[in-house]
Amino acid sequence: MKRRILVVEDEIFVAAEIEHVVEEMGLRPVGIAPDERSALALGVQADVALVDLNLRDGPTGIRIGQALAQTHGVTVLFMTANPSQLGNGVPGTVGVLAKPVTDRDLRAALVYAVARHDAREATPPARLRLFEQPEALGATG
Repeated sequence: MKRRILVVEDEIFVAAEIEHVVEEMGLRPVGIAPDERSALALGVQADVALVDLNLRDGPTGIRIGQALAQTHGVTVLFMTANPSQLGNGVPGTVGVLAKPVTDRDLRAALVYAVARHDAREATPPARLRLFEQPEALGATG
């Protein structure tokens, strides 16, 4: 099954390039969302989302990433020129890839994100900073 990829990015040329790489990899783009409203509307169709932080409607990326992960079960990777805005991470999301991003970095991150979505073992690419996952820390309730 082709995994469906959502691109949450307001710079159309960047978004179109990402979508092109997604298609070349044999994955299925579900659309480009430049803001929170369109990201959440398209999120119901996505398996994986690449999310920028600062969008057309302001710094809504963190909220979008949380909603996509927690409400729709989407595997979320942030792609931003401002990774420090994410602090130690966002609950339910995977990690962050700092922009600028090469095609090679993007491909490696997508391979990893799809594997994570499918609950398969995968080695994260070197440029992807993973967030700590509570279940991996042996947290008890």
